[in-house]
Amino acid sequence: QVQLVESGGGLVQAGGSLRLSCAVSGRRTFSIYAMGWFRQAPGKEREFAAAITWSAGSTVYADSVKGRFTISRDNAKTTVYLQMSSLKPEDTGVYYCAGGRRWNEYNYWGQGTQVTVSS
Repeated sequence: QVQLVESGGGLVQAGGSLRLSCAVSGRRTFSIYAMGWFRQAPGKEREFAAAITWSAGSTVYADSVKGRFTISRDNAKTTVYLQMSSLKPEDTGVYYCAGGRRWNEYNYWGQGTQVTVSS
C-alpha cells in the first residue's frame, strides 16, 4: 500500500505563493512511476495540474499552470512538492496528491488540501 498525506494549503491573495507538500509512505512505494498533483474547483471535475516521474524526475504540466507551478521531489523520494506562484482566484480548489504506475494512471490518492486564492 501507498499512503499520501498533503499539507501546505491555505488562504493566499492573488499574486501570492504557496508550497504544497505530499508525504509518501507505505510498503509499495517502489511501485510508483509518477507522482501527480490534481485539483478540483467547486462545481467542476478534477483536473490534472502537474506530474513528475519518481525515479528520473521528468516533469509535465497542464497549460493552465505552466510557468507558474513547479513540481519537485526530494532526494529520498519521500516527499513531492508543488510550488505555486502568481496565484489566481481560478486556482482555488482542493489539491490532491496522487501516485501511479503511469503518467495517466493513478492508483493512490491523498485526502486533499484546500487552496483558496482571494482577489
